[in-house]
Amino acid sequence: MAGPPWAGGTHIPSFALYGEAASLGQELLHIEEVQSRSRLYHWEIQPHTHQGLYQVLWLWRGQAEVLLDEHRSAAQAPAAIVLPPNVVHGFRFAPETDGRVLTLSARWLLEGETGALGAAFQELFAAPRLLHFWAEEAVAQRLDALFRELTHEFQWPTGAGGSPVLGWLARALVWRLAQASAQQRQAAPAGTRAHQHQALFTRFLLLLEQHFLEHWPLQRYAERLGLSLQRLNRLTRSASGRSALELVHERLTREACRRLLYIAAPAASLALELGFDDPAYFSRFFKRRTGQSPQQYRQAQRQAVQAVRTVAQPPPAGG
Repeated sequence: MAGPPWAGGTHIPSFALYGEAASLGQELLHIEEVQSRSRLYHWEIQPHTHQGLYQVLWLWRGQAEVLLDEHRSAAQAPAAIVLPPNVVHGFRFAPETDGRVLTLSARWLLEGETGALGAAFQELFAAPRLLHFWAEEAVAQRLDALFRELTHEFQWPTGAGGSPVLGWLARALVWRLAQASAQQRQAAPAGTRAHQHQALFTRFLLLLEQHFLEHWPLQRYAERLGLSLQRLNRLTRSASGRSALELVHERLTREACRRLLYIAAPAASLALELGFDDPAYFSRFFKRRTGQSPQQYRQAQRQAVQAVRTVAQPPPAGG
């Protein structure tokens, strides 16, 4: 499809459903036809994210240009585009594309569920991905039937208001998609799997950059990525040689060093800005990481800067 590239902006918008304000912590299951919203925007959905919401876009007929974070690719139906929370994504659809968009919260889907379904959910949404199928495949036809059945149930007078059938169909869809995703990943070349692995690690680093001052527990990072804590640590060790906790502490230490050097506020005040309620604990944390107290580090850095300036000064005239 020809056309101009997606335009940039000063920020990336976050929605519940595209064009509708996000609400943190909301419980949601929503499904609609691709054309019902895309036609309003001339078949082009600008880059955006969903906080705390998971999404699957199902294409049965037609095609789309797909943006997932920094990667662009083409999707030819039938295909499923799987989107964990906080992934930047955008689409440009061929006119009259036939498909469905399923948006849901994990708690809505998994409330009261344990075991296999939770594992399937984590498997499916571990990373953004594009799943291709053949129209003649039984799995593609079954997925399309499930998406259509879920749409009809959602539109039924009691559908969106709490019909248990809605949950059963959504769980069946997640289960079938997770099976298809696992099969395709096992058959994928090693380079493709490595790319997905790196994309997931990049998402962790982006989350870390956004929330390290809030001192998120590691479990919260793992949940936002759709991973167990064990899998998160395997991911970070494989990509960087360090545990997730080490990366969090490294980022906090780097920020502390930066502020101690460039901001003339007392160390106790900076500790509060860095999310430490107890300045003494911050001092112990910093010394354990750097071998110096905050005051010692600040003094050493100022002396080093002064020494450089002294060396750089030109000799007096006539000397």
